[in-house]
Amino acid sequence: MNVLWTIYGTNLAIILGCMVGLWLLSLALKNASIADIFWGLGFVILAWLTFYRAEGYLGRKVLICTLVTVWGLRLAIHIGRRNRGKGEDRRYQKWRAQYGPKFWWVSLFTVFGTQGLLLWVISLTTQAGQISPEPGRWVSQDALGVLVWAVGFFFEAVGDWQLARFKADAENRGKVMNRGLWAYTRHPNYFGECLMWWGLFLIALAAPGNIWTVVSPLTITLLLLKVSGVSLLEKSIVETRPKYRDYIESTSAFIPWFPKRKKS
Repeated sequence: MNVLWTIYGTNLAIILGCMVGLWLLSLALKNASIADIFWGLGFVILAWLTFYRAEGYLGRKVLICTLVTVWGLRLAIHIGRRNRGKGEDRRYQKWRAQYGPKFWWVSLFTVFGTQGLLLWVISLTTQAGQISPEPGRWVSQDALGVLVWAVGFFFEAVGDWQLARFKADAENRGKVMNRGLWAYTRHPNYFGECLMWWGLFLIALAAPGNIWTVVSPLTITLLLLKVSGVSLLEKSIVETRPKYRDYIESTSAFIPWFPKRKKS
């Protein structure tokens, strides 16, 4: 038990240390958006930190770290490309204007500290899944978890790619993206990210006593649905694109489903 909590505690201290360093860099760059780029990379760091210290089943450890690394690197590269040359995200600009000269200090807690804690909490399932040496073989939860993760990765990666192509076409300026996966859910990328964490939770369940790690997928689901994902994004879109209301009426908000037909 002491070893277990030593791993969790050390990982928390390291990730918060990374966030402090990132915060100092953001002060020099005057851009807090670098926190978003680090989001996926933070999970990769935590996964591999656990890999080198935990004594769980090697096959499961490699599986978890591989899935997290593939997801985290893709997300970091995607966000980095999306943000390149665009300056600081509007959310942080708003906070910067709100707090004025205090933002340099407030951002340590509201942006970097908060993200560091959330990183650690959400990654608990990938940490716990690597610690227990039992079962020392592949089981059905591993296969089911990989399947759920793969479906989620497809929705997030393909959804991001489709949206990027849509925005790259000047003729689509001001239009609503309702093609491809976006015809079945208004947020295929958020749905995919949520599903991936439920998949990783299923893999962690292969080890006895890990049901408590449900806190990880529950946290990311709550964030994406109620805090920084769907609700926050749609509030800003509706204010700038009136046609988005029609999209809301016809298309599922999160879980993919067939679009509703317009009433004649």
